[in-house]
Amino acid sequence: MGIRCLLAFCLSASAWAWTPAARETQADPRLHNAFRREPQNDWVFVHLEGDPSTIGFQHGYLLAPEIQDGFRVVKAGLTHDGKKDWAFFRDAAQNVLWPHVDKEYRAELKGIVEGLHARGAEMDLWDLVAYNAWLEMSPYYTNWYDRAHKVPGAAPRPAPEHCSAFVATGSYTKDGRIVIAHNNWTEYKEGSHWNVIFDIVPSAGHRILMDGMPGLIHSGDDFGENSAGIVITETTIGYFDAFDPNGVPEFVRARKAMQYSSSIDDFARIMKDGDNGGYANTWLVADSKNNEIARLELGLKHVTLARTKDGYFVGSNFPIDPALIHDEAPAFPVHDMSISANARHKRWDELMTEYKGKIDLKMAEKFLADHYDTYAKRANSPDERTLCGHIDLSPRGSQPWQPPYGIAGTVQNKATDAAMAAKMELVAAMGHSCGLNFKAASQLKNHPEFDWEKDILRDLDSYPWTKFQAAQ
Repeated sequence: MGIRCLLAFCLSASAWAWTPAARETQADPRLHNAFRREPQNDWVFVHLEGDPSTIGFQHGYLLAPEIQDGFRVVKAGLTHDGKKDWAFFRDAAQNVLWPHVDKEYRAELKGIVEGLHARGAEMDLWDLVAYNAWLEMSPYYTNWYDRAHKVPGAAPRPAPEHCSAFVATGSYTKDGRIVIAHNNWTEYKEGSHWNVIFDIVPSAGHRILMDGMPGLIHSGDDFGENSAGIVITETTIGYFDAFDPNGVPEFVRARKAMQYSSSIDDFARIMKDGDNGGYANTWLVADSKNNEIARLELGLKHVTLARTKDGYFVGSNFPIDPALIHDEAPAFPVHDMSISANARHKRWDELMTEYKGKIDLKMAEKFLADHYDTYAKRANSPDERTLCGHIDLSPRGSQPWQPPYGIAGTVQNKATDAAMAAKMELVAAMGHSCGLNFKAASQLKNHPEFDWEKDILRDLDSYPWTKFQAAQ
């Protein structure tokens, strides 16, 4: 897959990127402090540095082929799932989201577009804003829009189950210091593009090391750390259904919190300020310098913050606060242990109890590859209820998000601990960390109901854990 990505980059560059304008731009002084490394176990490492406009230009220029490819996939998925044309999402980007985007991130987004255009790409600003907001566009915004405009026949779509994660410290970890890990659950068509490690040195705020998709100014699945020692991740709140069109886009708040948080209190304040309910998450945060961890369950009406210096928090798409469940996720089946979110929640609690006092980075990697189904009480059973998710192998799917054999599940994994965070390091593994590979052609042959994905679905191979560090 690494060779495939490199060949794809070369072919794409020869086809459209290396225009005369692009050759001239190679001398652009904005690129002097930026670089990309070609795929390492399918991860592309990108270093960006400067003011917002400069960082944006570097991002757009260095990742232009990947941004175009990722945008093509997200656009196809949004229009298919949201039952709206692309003009609808562009209009929302311009008239609903853009008025609430901070000046700093407006400059960065415009810079990305400028960098893309220097490489011959045709995406414009509203394409890029909608692309950055795709996780909150559908179903959060589309559900709100359909209700507000009384769209005939429209039924609300459930929030997808994105991710499994934990953070632990004190008596739960081997050295008494923080350990945090996360795997990204999403549809494979988008998830196979979630393979960038961003090292960002902004002119204001803290340095950031995070994973992400090409073209997004935030991580998207939200695993990252900053030079103040704050480490952040999240999992979505299942069945959540609320949105405020007058709020600040989630992608803006998530990036701002990653860049400007010096404490857990900073993080909670930034995420709550202007909360729009989009891409509602249970956030897991670690202050690696003070050895404190926290869980911020961020609904729209209901927000709770729990914190400790001795314990753990886990996430697998289950809501916690009874008031939030009642008002903002009323359809969540709290007592149904057969659903993915609840089964994985039980498994996390089992693992935290069983390995109390032994949890370290290697144990975190083992947890993210776990295939124990707590409902079926069966080991080595990769499916929608295991921490390493394989919805594509399940005859049940993961209702109501994914139908039987839905092409979704774990797409990549990240982890770090206090010692690594102090050096701005993390480890990451593309694909399923258990080692199972996904082959697009085989899945589509066996399940032709997903043929609409054939032009945008690619293989998702699994790679070993790889260490990344902020560039020296």
